[in-house]
Amino acid sequence: MNPLPHASAWRRRLHTLGVKLFLAIAGANIVLVVAAYQIYSRSFDQGLVEYLNTADEARLTPLIQQLADGYRAHRGWAWIAEDRQRWQGMAREVFGSGRSYHPRESPRARAGAGRHEPPPALTIDPRMLLLDPAGAVLIGPAERAENAVREPIEIDGQRVGYLAYVPRLAIIESLEQVFREQQARRFLAIAAGMLAAVVINAALIARWLSRRLNALRHGANRLAEGDYGARIAVVGLDEFAQLAADFNNLAGALESARRSRQQWLADIAHELRTPLTALRAEIEALQDGVRPLTPAGVNSLAQETGRLTRLVDDLHLLSLSDLGALHYRFSPLLLGKRVRDCLDAGERMIAEQGLSIELSLEPDLPILGDATRLGQVFDNLLQNTLRYTDPPRRLRIALARHDGHAGLLWEDSAPGVDAAQLASLTERLYRVDESRTRASGGSGLGLAIAKAIIEDHGGRLECGPSALGGLRWDIRLPLATEEERDD
Repeated sequence: MNPLPHASAWRRRLHTLGVKLFLAIAGANIVLVVAAYQIYSRSFDQGLVEYLNTADEARLTPLIQQLADGYRAHRGWAWIAEDRQRWQGMAREVFGSGRSYHPRESPRARAGAGRHEPPPALTIDPRMLLLDPAGAVLIGPAERAENAVREPIEIDGQRVGYLAYVPRLAIIESLEQVFREQQARRFLAIAAGMLAAVVINAALIARWLSRRLNALRHGANRLAEGDYGARIAVVGLDEFAQLAADFNNLAGALESARRSRQQWLADIAHELRTPLTALRAEIEALQDGVRPLTPAGVNSLAQETGRLTRLVDDLHLLSLSDLGALHYRFSPLLLGKRVRDCLDAGERMIAEQGLSIELSLEPDLPILGDATRLGQVFDNLLQNTLRYTDPPRRLRIALARHDGHAGLLWEDSAPGVDAAQLASLTERLYRVDESRTRASGGSGLGLAIAKAIIEDHGGRLECGPSALGGLRWDIRLPLATEEERDD
């Protein structure tokens, strides 16, 4: 179902992952660009002002010395307070006009020279003031004296006045402000380029991610429609490639499960058809009078009915195990004693088949288990040995403790099974075609039931070649704890 059935097409598009990724990446980068611009602007302004103020103080040092020399020569400030051209000349000398000033130079000589000199540069001199020791303004705009920074002028340790200047923070219209604006415009151009690159990059990343996610979505839709042959191309080594590989593994497992289910149903139908066909033939023969109703005929019907009943019971047991509904009654028991009880119950069949048994059972190995279900396991293994071994039949059973587990080794004599078929022996309705055939009377479910019961007990059942020439079944079950034994 569409999660936004009433939304328009463009609104639904806004909710796609590609658009969300684009907005997230672009938004995050835009915030970074704006933050970088603000930090740059503030640090540039502060750094520029601090640099210029430091430069101003450095340039004032020689002027202070010249003022001190002039004060010493003229014994007061009248020589410069009444001669503004002299003040401008000293400023031009300090701030780069190229002509030096000497305190003893005559006003006429200065006036003649001043006619050929350029006007003072717009640097610090419009912001300079000359103050007497009491702070009264001798030269400069008096309204700026309150905000001015004062540098003392001293002669032989005695303060004779101040050279003051207004800091650049108080001056808005200056050449430095123009330079700062130029730098701001350049950075804005750089920021605009960065934003364009961010938008393009975000769009490409969002498109790339969306395309790979769309491939997963299409593959999932094919699986949902029952096409278990769907596969996704694995590109690269990143997480998307791993996800695609996991998707392909899932599709393969589903495809295998479908084939197994189909084979399982076909096998069940075949297994049920065999005893039903025999029963039907027997009953029709009785109905048609071909065979008389004799005790032998009734016994044959009973055998086929029993075979069908066992098959149905086994199928029901496996279905309960798959559903986790197989009922168990767990209680402390000695595993060695349970094995002996099973062998005692089959003593007549063991004798009839001439089965020789070697036992090596450690007596005190308590486990927590269901005695009836474990009896089914050992009975199935015994039936498997009796049906599928050739005379002289041999069976070796060993029980010992292994790292907190009870280890039961069940080995029978020849014939054995090819190594390629060992892993399939516990599959349902599986039979080895050569030496262990359906003619032996088994349903092909006993070993699958044994494996299910052992796993429900928290153990494991493994198969391998036996040293006696047949099969080896290795069963491991967890030992009971002290608390479980007391219970």
